[in-house]
Amino acid sequence: MNPIRCPWCGQDPLYTDYHDTEWGVPEWNSRALWEKLILDGFQAGLAWITILRKREAFRAAFEGFEPLVIASWGEAEVARLLADAGIVRHRGKIEAAIGNARAFLAVEEKTAFSDFLWKHVDGRPVQNRFASMAEVPTETAAARALSKELRANGFRFCGPTITYAFMQATGMVNDHLVSCAAHDRCARLAET
Repeated sequence: MNPIRCPWCGQDPLYTDYHDTEWGVPEWNSRALWEKLILDGFQAGLAWITILRKREAFRAAFEGFEPLVIASWGEAEVARLLADAGIVRHRGKIEAAIGNARAFLAVEEKTAFSDFLWKHVDGRPVQNRFASMAEVPTETAAARALSKELRANGFRFCGPTITYAFMQATGMVNDHLVSCAAHDRCARLAET
């Protein structure tokens, strides 16, 4: 018997695995958080399953999402990425990813990127208890504040809706429905 899941992930095995093992699990690693923020930016206007299906191609094209490498890129790398059918080929998003690598490094000079992000939820995952998808917001005051601070530090493709989706995915908020098998598991992970 299949576990009860949040309805947004449907039945696609790639999507259900993502839901069961990643979405809502607190992430503290700065580089991993940066990768997820970049992928959420690429997702703007698309379904998340599209990005999941292309994630390994993104990782190859962006050399493992190493900000130090990507920050040095210029027009030649933009042209290479625009020709890569394995990723989302959008000049603005590609250029934003390169600029966001530079912004990440600038933040890291002052504080850990993880701390920069997690302070918006007081360093602990917010434990929501939504019963239906209709209750789940698309943005919150914390997401708006995080978006504003990211933009002030040079990040792009990080509006409040993208930022809230990022917060959900990285476990900064637990938005698994209370009926979902993953809700309590993510809540326990937040305690450690």
